[in-house]
Formats: sequence, C-alpha cells, structure tokens
Amino acid sequence: MTYYLYHIPGKKIGVTCNLKHRVEEQQGYQEGEYEVILQTDDISLISETEISLQKAYGYRVDRQLYKDLYKNNFKQFNNMNINITEQTTTFPCPINKLKGQLMDNIGMNWETEHGELSITSGTIEWIMKNVQKSKYNDQRCYVYNKAFARFYDNHEVYPRTGGLFPVGADPRENGEVLNPSQFDLIRSWAKDRGLYDGGDPKTQALKLVEEVGETCRAILKEDTKQIIDGIGDCVVVLVNLAELTGTPIEDCIQAAYDEIKNRTGKMDNGTFKKD
Repeated sequence: MTYYLYHIPGKKIGVTCNLKHRVEEQQGYQEGEYEVILQTDDISLISETEISLQKAYGYRVDRQLYKDLYKNNFKQFNNMNINITEQTTTFPCPINKLKGQLMDNIGMNWETEHGELSITSGTIEWIMKNVQKSKYNDQRCYVYNKAFARFYDNHEVYPRTGGLFPVGADPRENGEVLNPSQFDLIRSWAKDRGLYDGGDPKTQALKLVEEVGETCRAILKEDTKQIIDGIGDCVVVLVNLAELTGTPIEDCIQAAYDEIKNRTGKMDNGTFKKD
C-alpha cells in the first residue's frame, strides 16, 4: 500500500492512499491546487511526518496518528454476492433483511456503467428508500444504478458516521475523527441486543408513555438531573420506535421540521399557538 502526504496550501496537510478519490473527488481540488510532500509505503513514517508538518505550518493537528485511524477503520468485511448489470445492482436478500446486510458490509464498493457506488452510512438510507423487490425472486431486491449515481452529485456520502470506509477515503475531516451520530450509536446498541429483531412498535410506544411520565414528574419536582435523564430516555425510545416502524428518526425529524418551518403564531400562556 502506498500512502501520500498531501498539502493544500493555506488549508491543510493530510494523508491518503488514493489522491484522486480523497483530494479531487471528495474535496474538490484539481491537480496544481495541491502538492504531494511525501510518498511512501511506511505508514508509521508518513503518520509521524503528517503531525510534524501540521504543527510546523500552523494547521489544525489531528488528534490521532493516521496509522491508528487506518488500523481501526479499514477492516476486512464479508462482501455480499451482488449482481451488477448496466441498469441495476441486485442484492441477495429480501428488502426486510437488506439493511442489516448493508450495515454488515459498510465499506464495500463496486463499479457500474454510471461510476463507482459504495455502501456507507450515508448511502444506506438512500438504498433503503429506493430499493425495489425483484419481480422474479422475492429473496432478492435491487436499485437502479443511474439513480444511485445521481445521488452522489448532490449529497455527502461519507458523513460523520461510524463504520468502515472505502479504500481511499479518509476517516477524518478537518482534523477531526469522523464519529457516529448519537442516533447511530443508539441504533447500534439496540441492534446488538436484538431489539429490532424481536421488538414491537406497540411495546415501544407504551415505553415512551412511561418515559414521558417520568420526565413530567421530574419537571414538577424541578429535578434537573432526572429531567436530563428523562428527556434522554425519551429520545432513545423514539429512535427505536422509528426504526421498528421502518422510518429512521432523522426522516421523522425532517418531516416535522418541514411541517413547522413556515408556521406562524404567537406565544400564549407559555405555549406557542399557530395561526
């Protein structure tokens, strides 16, 4: 594996093993707008040099050595046996089991007539929204490659989420480690405990009522610690309830915001009343 220490003047110094993917495709710089300072297969050398030069140039210094991030994030995974045609990518499972398969294969990428596609936490949501059941085999499902490729044009497919990254992707941005969102962590916790396999939306709904009641009691008692705990518990239950009903919590929040963003009204006795 060859590693490149690159410099974008006035911006940053970083390391990657795929300049075109990381610097040009992801960050939008062209040849001539960046320079390669060092090229080597010694990951320890390039990791130490990166930190030293970041300090010397006065750029933001990464909190972890590149070699440690690489070790933690570029792991082996079991590729799904997908079928790729000019028009579609077909997954070897029914839709109700696809998300788990995708989560297990984050970092997998493949070539199509419309460009390289990949599984990241950013593309999983798109796949789940646009996947179609196979007309010929109910144990298979597919997405259209052209539509998937167009998704890349207007979206960040390597967001601040956990999991693995395709070869060439850098598990950092602006000097910070890319971490999973709180929602991702909650879902991972619930999945590990089998909540999504054996859970019931009705049970989670009742659990939510219980947590809201506890939060209300904490508010009446003006118990700040219990208020924080109660609100947090409500959010956890809502994340799991959303997942069990087939709609990520992020989509629920977006739908609610789209509903209220242009709403007008006024405050009345401590409550906002819409017009």
